[in-house]
Amino acid sequence: MKKISLILSAVVMTAMMLSSCGGVASKEVTIGKQVWMTQNLNVDKFRNGDPIPEAKTDEEWSKAGENGEPAWCYYNNNPDNGDRYGKLYNWYAVNDPRGLAPEGWKIPSDEEWSRLADFLGGESVAGTKMKSTDFWADYGGKSGNGTNESGFSGLPGGYRNGFGSFDYFGEGGFWWSSTEDATNFAWYRYLYYNDGDVNRTNFNKKFGFSVRCLRD
Repeated sequence: MKKISLILSAVVMTAMMLSSCGGVASKEVTIGKQVWMTQNLNVDKFRNGDPIPEAKTDEEWSKAGENGEPAWCYYNNNPDNGDRYGKLYNWYAVNDPRGLAPEGWKIPSDEEWSRLADFLGGESVAGTKMKSTDFWADYGGKSGNGTNESGFSGLPGGYRNGFGSFDYFGEGGFWWSSTEDATNFAWYRYLYYNDGDVNRTNFNKKFGFSVRCLRD
């Protein structure tokens, strides 16, 4: 653990500006041999320039999921949430052949997410190092914030379920992987306010999660 901390302090925390992504300047950080964006994706066009449909109403969101079509939204359909937390995307946007990630980037696979957690000491401790130092809910008189010693800057942007309801804002951060698990499910990672884990599980592709990009 001491060795990992030394590596983190000496190497990982070096972040630099990168080219504009969706009109908003983003940052990147090197974690091990991976280079991650330090902000959630906030684009409304695919890499080829085609627009990604915005689904505001519950009906629009549910219909997109039922039809296996890409969609995005802001949490609670509030554009003010976009600057800090980015957009929420269903997995059909993540997997669209037109490319959700900007040029030079990709959506991390399940294995690439695991590599990140392993470098940070394993799933049971990596979450604390990935969570931002602010914006997480308190629990039992304790702060739910992390140390962010990885530089990942994970935020509790919540999610939107398949029927269109929003939940867990301030309590959980949820990020898609590019890896399908079954016909209707795909793998994702989440951080939660009341523990230090980075959790791996699968969920329905209709859900709206955040997206974090990895250098291609």
